[in-house]
Amino acid sequence: MVAVTDAPRPVAVVGPTATGKSDLGLDLAQRLGGEIVNIDAMQLYRGMDIGTAKLPVDQRRGIPHHQLDVLDVTETATVARYQQSARADVDAVRERGAVPVIVGGSMMYVQSLLDDWEFPATDPQVRAKWEAVLAERGVAGVHEELRRADPEAAATILPTDGRRMVRALEVVELTGRPFAASAPTIGEPRWGTVILGVDRDTAELDERIELRTRLMFDHGLVDEVEGLVAVGLRDGVTAPRAIGYAQVLAALDGVYDLDEARERTLIGTRRYVRRQRSWFRRDGRVHWLDASRPDLIDAAMAVVTTQSAVETQ
Repeated sequence: MVAVTDAPRPVAVVGPTATGKSDLGLDLAQRLGGEIVNIDAMQLYRGMDIGTAKLPVDQRRGIPHHQLDVLDVTETATVARYQQSARADVDAVRERGAVPVIVGGSMMYVQSLLDDWEFPATDPQVRAKWEAVLAERGVAGVHEELRRADPEAAATILPTDGRRMVRALEVVELTGRPFAASAPTIGEPRWGTVILGVDRDTAELDERIELRTRLMFDHGLVDEVEGLVAVGLRDGVTAPRAIGYAQVLAALDGVYDLDEARERTLIGTRRYVRRQRSWFRRDGRVHWLDASRPDLIDAAMAVVTTQSAVETQ
């Protein structure tokens, strides 16, 4: 077993949806002798494959993958839970002498894994109180309550993100401090991780998103959702809200037809990409690469090599 101080530095591949993070992650894992650690929140769920663009096992090049298919759709995915289990996976990979290649675009999950972020305790009764407000008065109701309790949090959290607003209200009530007081400390990434960001020209990425969305619907997303409904998808808190799944559920309920579901999925994905870009571009530690360049893997390896050399000087 490798001593912790001599263990390999992880490499993280982050950035917007549909830029090609998975392929680059696999290429890096092959070059570096690595294992993949997923950091896409919805790929944690068993059975959510088509709508999350999860790589099938036969396309993983024999490379071990971690943090995939670890939750049932009835379970709630939380940043705190992910942080604990994913950090253990990264530590285990490093102890085996392999390079953890952390791949995905779930923003707060990335931050929880790589930064110093201690989560405030949760209280089921307090959480239930604010969830009841969300159920009775909708996102507008919880947004109004949050605006009264913590105007800064209300201004920074998307007014459509009911679950996050509920969490903010819970933290404010339990700690007596603004929600921002529990924000992570940004500094040297945990384990000295080299963070690579991949992006593409907006027009090109829009085309990729449109193609991906069409293929998801053409290749069985509706059947996948119907199968997940049979095992409790509607009973989950986070899984049924995933982009694509939420829209198909609405279509199955007759809210609109499947063509509208596909269009709403496309629009929702593009909005999410804008949020991802804004989030990751604020992080000065990210080394950005154009995912469309033909020598992408060589450019990525050059960054990893350079950063590793800097670390040892």
